[in-house]
Amino acid sequence: MKEDEGTLTLLWSITVSIFSIGGLVGAIITTPIVKFFGRKHTLLINNVFAVMAALLMALCQLAGSFEMLLLGRIVMGIDAGVSLSALPIYLSEISPKEIRGALGQVTAIFICIGVFTAQVLGLPEIFGNESRWPYLFGVIVVPSLIQVGILPFLPESPHYLLLEKNDKSGAEKAFQTFFGKDDVSHELEESEAQRNVKLVSVLQLLRNRSVRWQIITVIITMACYQLCGLNAVSIPFQYVASGNGKILFLLIQGLAVERLGRRPLLIGGFGLMVIFFAVLTVSLTFQNHAYWLPYLSIFCILAIIASFCIGPGGIPFVLTGEFFQPSQKPAAFMIAGTVNWVSNFSVGLLFPFIQAGLLTFCFLVFAVVCLAGATYLFFVLPETKNKTINEISQAFAKRNKVTLEGQEMSQFPSERKSSEEQEHNFSSTLENGETKNNIL
Repeated sequence: MKEDEGTLTLLWSITVSIFSIGGLVGAIITTPIVKFFGRKHTLLINNVFAVMAALLMALCQLAGSFEMLLLGRIVMGIDAGVSLSALPIYLSEISPKEIRGALGQVTAIFICIGVFTAQVLGLPEIFGNESRWPYLFGVIVVPSLIQVGILPFLPESPHYLLLEKNDKSGAEKAFQTFFGKDDVSHELEESEAQRNVKLVSVLQLLRNRSVRWQIITVIITMACYQLCGLNAVSIPFQYVASGNGKILFLLIQGLAVERLGRRPLLIGGFGLMVIFFAVLTVSLTFQNHAYWLPYLSIFCILAIIASFCIGPGGIPFVLTGEFFQPSQKPAAFMIAGTVNWVSNFSVGLLFPFIQAGLLTFCFLVFAVVCLAGATYLFFVLPETKNKTINEISQAFAKRNKVTLEGQEMSQFPSERKSSEEQEHNFSSTLENGETKNNIL
């Protein structure tokens, strides 16, 4: 009997986590796609995967094929993997630095809106029953059609137009549209500085000493983003906490990220999660000893969700876009996406077994992950709010044990402007990793 339960748990875990395998494939193929088709057209073409997945999963019951359901989840994962890599690149390249963090939250907010919509449609009174559940998968085509109808009217990334297509006029118009001003000469100059820099491969990026700690920070932050246990604690309150609550808290974070900065929100969010995970473990362990302990458990779960959404909810994707030059971003997002989906797969596959083995103490595993993430970020992560790529790179320079050629950034506000005017002259140096091997 126990063997049958173990087999069922394994089959359920594979069915859930196989989506992440598709996500990993999508993250890997994004780099060549965005280079060849561009950011906007990659997002448009990606809808083909969504429609294919919807048809496979919606028709699996009619065809009597469980394999179609699994294949559909893999294809849907590819769609998600491409989206979560190409969209942050697009957003980071079309947004002014003053609203870069807030705009980066849009991805996380709409993910929560999508999750909440799916949970509502999955209620037994709508599509969540034996006869109508295939229609729930068919609903996937609706957002795809909306995107196909709206995205063609938006400009392509100005960086892609200028650097890959040599379309200066198109890039200028795109900058004017996205930035809402006529004079975009400074933005064009910054992009022009990247013209002779080739797209960096993943291997080249990993070998570049000048971005070594940026890569490590992205990997650790993205891993903690998935391994912090949010999905595990959201299950008891999936219709309220995972939907309305997350959307509300992410909106609050969108307003706070440009006021408080990335660093305090990330460290504070993970730190609060450690505290509430510990209290939750105690309250669940002794919940039969006092009538009020179950209510404390509910409060802790809601507090964990709030801490995640206000802190780590969408910032990891923002940091990935802020740490790297345009020619490095596709490779950086491939690395971030790979870590994201491998971690997601690990949680989906292993958590049922961890829960069965550790019972109420399973949440301490997530507390350790959050504590490790908060500790690392406290000692390593600099503040990136309203900073240019070269200022961020300079903040990492000492830890990377390099001196960026020509980038002696001033600490005085009166000298900051002249520094920013010169930064496009240093971009090629940063891209190619041409640094002084000056061990500090």
